[in-house]
Amino acid sequence: MTSASAPPSIYGKLVVVAMLWGGTFVAGRVAAHEMPAPTAALWRYVVACVALLLLSWRLDGGLPRLTRAQWIGVSLLGLTGVATYNLCFMFGLERVPASRGSLIMALNPAMTALGAAFFLHEPLTRNRVLGIVVALFGVTVVLGHGNPLALFTGDMGVGEAALLGCVLAWVTYTLLGKSILMGLSPLAATTYAALTGVIFLAIVAAFSGNLIIPQASTQGWFAIGFLGVFGTAVAFVWFYEGVKTIGPARTAVFINLVPVAAVTLGVLLLGEALEMSMLVGGVLVILGVYVINRPSAPAPAAPVPA
Repeated sequence: MTSASAPPSIYGKLVVVAMLWGGTFVAGRVAAHEMPAPTAALWRYVVACVALLLLSWRLDGGLPRLTRAQWIGVSLLGLTGVATYNLCFMFGLERVPASRGSLIMALNPAMTALGAAFFLHEPLTRNRVLGIVVALFGVTVVLGHGNPLALFTGDMGVGEAALLGCVLAWVTYTLLGKSILMGLSPLAATTYAALTGVIFLAIVAAFSGNLIIPQASTQGWFAIGFLGVFGTAVAFVWFYEGVKTIGPARTAVFINLVPVAAVTLGVLLLGEALEMSMLVGGVLVILGVYVINRPSAPAPAAPVPA
């Protein structure tokens, strides 16, 4: 199915995914300050695995048997998109403010589009390039309070480097998912990735001395629950539906909405001031998402990717 014929519900789900992932920055900050990064990442996915297994039983009647090649594939998904991504995410949020962290994460769509063009031979159309630039500029306006250059002052720290590791892990996860989904449903692929990812996270937690039940507050456990059920089980399944339907590059651009969602949730839940720069930047991000998903007239000599 091409993006031009994709049902509107796909785009609606991807917007909700962005809102949920915006909430993960709030929940991640809470969890990262109450427990070590390996512990927080592990328990997020323990919760997620329970939710995903229940969804698999309810919606698909269980998980399908995997071939050897599929086991290798979902193990790579678990290593990149679950273990590596979440360790970097929790480690980064211990040290980097949510606004700066979400800006770094906004590099995902650009890097995914480049990766899809290089590895999957997806065309980098003018609309995609323009949409990515506009959306990224909108994110910098939102998070820079009207001055995008303010976000790039200061030295690169360990936390920023960890979040850049998130970007690389996510791009790999997204591009791998395109091929893995050829033989698996989004729910099955996500569930198997979570299960294999938990094994990797448990190994890291054990070797670092953090394979423990955290002594967290009610707020801390609520944050873990939100991260596991909504930020993982629901959001990842819907995200993979987008990857399968409209492709990784166009799906990934919705991540540009995540920082805007994080700011919005900060206003609604934490009573932060709503600045004009947030409104202007939000419009630019939405415009960028629209432009990159607007069908382009195909070039006559360009092959259509399978």
